[in-house]
Amino acid sequence: MAYRADEDYDYLFKVVLIGDSGVGKSNLLSRFTRNEFSSESKSTIGVEFATRTIEVDDKLAKAQIWDTAGQERYRAITSAYYRGAVGALLVYDITRHITFDNVERWLRELRDHTDQNIVVMLVGNKADLRHLRAVTTPTAQAFAERENTFFIETSALEALNVEMAFTEVLTQIYRITSRKALDIGDDPMALPRGKAINIGESSNPSGGGCCSS
Repeated sequence: MAYRADEDYDYLFKVVLIGDSGVGKSNLLSRFTRNEFSSESKSTIGVEFATRTIEVDDKLAKAQIWDTAGQERYRAITSAYYRGAVGALLVYDITRHITFDNVERWLRELRDHTDQNIVVMLVGNKADLRHLRAVTTPTAQAFAERENTFFIETSALEALNVEMAFTEVLTQIYRITSRKALDIGDDPMALPRGKAINIGESSNPSGGGCCSS
């Protein structure tokens, strides 16, 4: 996906990053929007967001991606943070099982504050730390299937599948928006259940391998 002038876009989509503190949400955001990673990143209080515009089916979709930026430590997420969101990346750390245990609570909170058809991508981050893995890929994929979300494993450090995670969410949002506008089908908002994103080196812009362990 090529970068485009930020002022030029056909669609504007709000996407939120949610999950426990320290799972790497801010680095996922900076990797996707600026292709940067900081091992010294620190949580800050407040809400931060960044934007990036990509091309989807010859249309320009501008993503406004919101990061909780430390609020999750204080359970201070408000409905204003979720308002207007049409996509979400629900992030956990594959090396810390507690962050996966809390995914269900985050998902429930997200769905309580957003439209029921919001596009959700379950993201197992820090896949570069495979030797410390505490959450297996099949376990996370089973949860995604059960909760009707997409699923992928990423590494913000190695830029593994980060592009794919955000791009897939934006592509699904665009297609839902397009189908809704055309009023096609009985349920234009329906999403495939538990679609896992597995990509090889040939299709990964960052040159990473498949997300499976």
